Amino acid sequence: MKNRPLLVIASVFVVLFLLIGACAVGFGASRLLERLPVASISNSITDTVENVLSMPAANTASQDSSDPLAVDEALENDAEPAPEDQPEATATPEISREELFEPFWQAWDLAHEQFVDQPVDEVAMMRGAIKGMFEALGDPHTSYLDPVQFEESNSHLEGDEYEGIGAWVDVTGDYLTIISPMPDSPAEEAGLKPGDQVIAVDGEDVTGIDGLAVRDRVVGPRGTQVVLTIQREGLEEPFDVTVTRANIIVPSVESKMLENDIAYVHLLVFGDDTTKDLREAIKELEKNNPKGIILDLRYNGGGYRDTAIEVSSEFIKDGVIMYQEFGDGTRDTYESNGKGLATDIPMIVLINEGSASASEIVAGAIQDRERGQLLGTQSYGKGTVQVYTPLIDEQGAVRITVARWLTPSGGTVAGVGLTPDVIVEITDEDVEQDRDPQLDKAIEILSGK
Repeated sequence: MKNRPLLVIASVFVVLFLLIGACAVGFGASRLLERLPVASISNSITDTVENVLSMPAANTASQDSSDPLAVDEALENDAEPAPEDQPEATATPEISREELFEPFWQAWDLAHEQFVDQPVDEVAMMRGAIKGMFEALGDPHTSYLDPVQFEESNSHLEGDEYEGIGAWVDVTGDYLTIISPMPDSPAEEAGLKPGDQVIAVDGEDVTGIDGLAVRDRVVGPRGTQVVLTIQREGLEEPFDVTVTRANIIVPSVESKMLENDIAYVHLLVFGDDTTKDLREAIKELEKNNPKGIILDLRYNGGGYRDTAIEVSSEFIKDGVIMYQEFGDGTRDTYESNGKGLATDIPMIVLINEGSASASEIVAGAIQDRERGQLLGTQSYGKGTVQVYTPLIDEQGAVRITVARWLTPSGGTVAGVGLTPDVIVEITDEDVEQDRDPQLDKAIEILSGK
């Protein structure tokens, strides 16, 4: 009995020790749970996101004619600069992927736990995460395309018909921009011009909206109308243009004989059938023993890289057509296939502000190799190569800039364009009077006058 006070005191210490230990274990367990994946994420979405995040880089060595160079996709974005006093994420390789993405999963959990409208759309969140990841790269031509955008992105290069206004567009800027209206299209009939910016569709402001999403609003069933609010350079006030949509069939090649025995070939797109159509056109034109040939690439917004090599080969007998330069400085060299039908005939290439991408590959090769002269105005200036990689579970695709292309002399056109050897402008008065001084000058030069 004399030892009872000592037993009581000892018991109190034991209880306190156990309580402290239990608290420590609980705290440690709670910290561990914070680092585990959240149970509320469905298995299918978790697998999709984790697989997307762990996908290897695209194998650029396996590119073929399905790799487009078209100037009609992507998102403009401004990457947030890293603070000068903090290292960039790439400078800390010791951080594991799991640790790096802890804030992402934390944000994912908070959306599930706190967002006012439940349940949240997990698929939309997953797609938004991919989109934001590519926007952070700061390249206007690297982007995410949802399943619908991916399906529609290059249908015009495959010879498919579609319903819309008939214009090649650039979605890489702050606004959807007209590169060029297609010949005899509703866009051309409505008076749309290269450089026109679409700032509203059917009265709804599209500021800050994904360019691909704006394009989806512009296309629609034939016979229906869409009102585009246009901002045009040189005009202080925007104006509305009403366009009646139609069934659009994108032509590939147009050809004819002009005065003074000059052959004329107009390429409108670099698609699946362009090379075949071009060769057929050249064979027909050669029956007339032309003294020269004019290749019209004005308002040609581009297309497939390999088609551009094939088209160039029709006019360049051998040697380099272009270089494709990757981020590590290595280059792939593309040369003429040596099968050209018109490698000796004198030629002039017409270009303007609507000549882009694959058009600039052809024009740049012909100029650098001194095969012919460029005539017209400065070209658009698209000199990068994109590869499309479909994502698993049919969740769209990512388009990634994998390289820059260079002309045979090593020059680049990205953001600059090609400067013609002979500069000839077309004025508004020329258009109103249905005059084409660029074509007239080309005929004059080839005729030796």
